Amino acid sequence: MDLLQKIRTIPTEPGVYLYKNAEGEVIYVGKAKNLRSRVASYFHEGRWEDAKTGTLVREAVDVDYIVVANNKEALALENNLIKQRKPRFNILLRDDKTYPYVKLTLGERWPRVYVTRRLRKDGSEYYGPYFPANLAYRIVDLIHRNFLIPSCKVDLTRFHPRPCLQYYIKRCLGPCVKDLTTPEIYQEAVRDVKLFLEGRPTDLSRSLRMRMEQAAAAQEYERAARYRDLISTVEQLQERQRIAAAEGDDADVFGYHYENGMLAVNLFHMRGGKMVDRREFFWEDLPELTTEDRGSEPSSNCHPERSEGPVHPAGSVDATGDSIGPSARKERGPQDDKGLAGNFHPGEFFSALLKQLYIGQPYVPRNLYSPVDFEDREELEDLLSEQEADRSARPTRVHILVPQRGDKRSLIDLAGNNAKQSYDQRFRILKPNARKIQEELQDALSLPELPKRIECFDISHIQGAETVASMVVWEDGRMKKSDYRKFIIRSVEGVDDFASMREVVTRRYKRVLQENEKDKKPMPSLVLIDGGLGQLHAAAEALESLEIINQPLAAIAKREEILYVYGQEKDPIALDHHSPVLHLIQLIRDEAHRFAVTFHRKRRQMRDRSTELLEIPGVGTSTTRRLLEHFGSLQAVKQADAAALSAVVTRSQAEAIHNHFRK
Repeated sequence: MDLLQKIRTIPTEPGVYLYKNAEGEVIYVGKAKNLRSRVASYFHEGRWEDAKTGTLVREAVDVDYIVVANNKEALALENNLIKQRKPRFNILLRDDKTYPYVKLTLGERWPRVYVTRRLRKDGSEYYGPYFPANLAYRIVDLIHRNFLIPSCKVDLTRFHPRPCLQYYIKRCLGPCVKDLTTPEIYQEAVRDVKLFLEGRPTDLSRSLRMRMEQAAAAQEYERAARYRDLISTVEQLQERQRIAAAEGDDADVFGYHYENGMLAVNLFHMRGGKMVDRREFFWEDLPELTTEDRGSEPSSNCHPERSEGPVHPAGSVDATGDSIGPSARKERGPQDDKGLAGNFHPGEFFSALLKQLYIGQPYVPRNLYSPVDFEDREELEDLLSEQEADRSARPTRVHILVPQRGDKRSLIDLAGNNAKQSYDQRFRILKPNARKIQEELQDALSLPELPKRIECFDISHIQGAETVASMVVWEDGRMKKSDYRKFIIRSVEGVDDFASMREVVTRRYKRVLQENEKDKKPMPSLVLIDGGLGQLHAAAEALESLEIINQPLAAIAKREEILYVYGQEKDPIALDHHSPVLHLIQLIRDEAHRFAVTFHRKRRQMRDRSTELLEIPGVGTSTTRRLLEHFGSLQAVKQADAAALSAVVTRSQAEAIHNHFRK
């Protein structure tokens, strides 16, 4: 039975599916409410346009599936299988920082407590994670002092002739020596430790008080005094927890920065309303495959606080440090937005990340603040709430929130800004000095001299409307904003990036030649073009028309991040993603893009304020805004027929607009 035939036999129930390659290796794990529909969707023709989806379908020769009762079970099973199999097409959790747990070795005859950073299925109980990290060590020290359960590495399967120092300083019951303690006394202490670590101080205090009274009645006053001291310690800790709870709930806050196929995520741990630690995650070459259907929308029945207004990647910042919200997306052209995010889908990423971080973990905070909404958020909320209720033996609700304004949104923005800093520290800042980078750039691009000045050009427009260009300057190791230049493209109509690049380069260096006759200023060490071979050749034609020869000229393609040097186009340069030379070129290119988009935005605002549409009877400001948002430019509205206009405005308005421009 071939793969397509097998897919037709898959049931329509909820479950998990596993794609396998020819070697029998699991290459992708996914979940679905309808297994047959989801698995078959990978073979729809439109899905093959996604490079990673096409690669998956070409590699997959078999598919297995596991049917479950509901979507929550599918969530948990998918998470477990991803962690076990580590399929290369799934988003896998990578963590640069692990937090400690307190381990209670219940599988041993004489259980002990340790601080550990690894969770194992060895019969032990794990509590945590604790942050800051030293909190776990303070808790274990408190257990030693008050409950006398040790952390030693002594072999407790046999008795030893004498105890260690911990027994003499009253931090251990001495199970290593015969007759120093009894199994009953030791197990009683272990039960107390378990109640303490599980966060059940009321039950622990009640048990200790009962034993204190029994010891006092039996005239065992020393033992009763020890119980009294334990009760005092537990009640003091409980009072501190009450104060912390009054100050605010526990929460985890996420922010992210994505750029050039690399991702940095920051996680803020808020405990008792205070930030106690920060956690960093990094990914390189993320799988671009979606875990859900492309057409699926986030859940519409969100809590108002979770999705007030349009849902967007609130915690994301682009290469210039600007927040990417709805307004910023409108300011970018279609190519710009695609070039920024590529095939990265924040909702699908955070769906996978939260599952791997919290499913099966011993503690989940009450609130999780995500920068984006995702499809299975409510199912994950229910699953984590049930998990916490089972752990704490009382109803506990976990909320996954997507705040859009207010203090909580500010926290996400703060996490996003820190993620940008983490990205820079990981992928940009840790590099050689400026002189070394200049030497490597000279070597990589075969420049005749050490690069001292780089001028970079970028074109910005939306469907050919209000086309503008920018030129930014890097000189002696830094951006020189006083030499930035803006250009309004005047000789090009419609969408023609090549002609626009030819015009702006001609205008720029024609003026430089005229100024050089007076000041004798040299040409830049490198002219850098934001674009591919077409833009590179257009710039070369402009320089040749001015009889400028031997000018170093290069272009950087947005998606592939490949460098094309003029004269060596057949041998493009693909630098390592962590190369400081590539980071420098990207920095300059991104600055040119930012400068061009900012200028283009201002031009559009000026145009929109005096748009010709407002002169048409029956067309007001709101109608004008809808038309421009739908068609992208005034020129596109002019070229639309009445039928196309009717999709946005009423029939009578559409005919009035069409007749106005036809006349």
